[in-house]
Amino acid sequence: MYRFRLLTLLCLLTSTQAWADPPPGYPFLPFDEGVVRARKENKPLFIYFGRFGCAWCDEVNKKTFVDPQLKSLLTRHYVLVYVDAESGKRLRLPSGERITEADLGVRWRAFATPLFLYMLPDGTELVRVPGIQTVEDFLHYDRYVREGHYRSQTLTEFLRAAP
Repeated sequence: MYRFRLLTLLCLLTSTQAWADPPPGYPFLPFDEGVVRARKENKPLFIYFGRFGCAWCDEVNKKTFVDPQLKSLLTRHYVLVYVDAESGKRLRLPSGERITEADLGVRWRAFATPLFLYMLPDGTELVRVPGIQTVEDFLHYDRYVREGHYRSQTLTEFLRAAP
């Protein structure tokens, strides 16, 4: 009986909760902290919805987010937020409401990952791009957001006209 209890205890101590991870080396924040910082710094948010076991997230992390130019661009001009769309991590919205990251994923319709959102600090969604994205894709989205093209064009119109 002692061995069974000891084995059970060891299993409990060594088991870990599986969380999805953002790409390494980026200063991603939890959603609630990111919104506060974006408002304080008046910067748009770049929100990455991923989830544990997402093969496409891994591919984007390994092939796209390793680019130093992209890293520099994103970290300079955006507040980076990572949300595990299936996690039970709790966060507090600016309204004071407490929800989980999974709840946030449902609200933002992050039913497939990866999903990338560009958002103003007030919560206005500017761009929503699902799936695997290349460095070039993100450079186009950055121009669309930072140059203000979203005010007069849809993303599709902008991309059709882009050189």
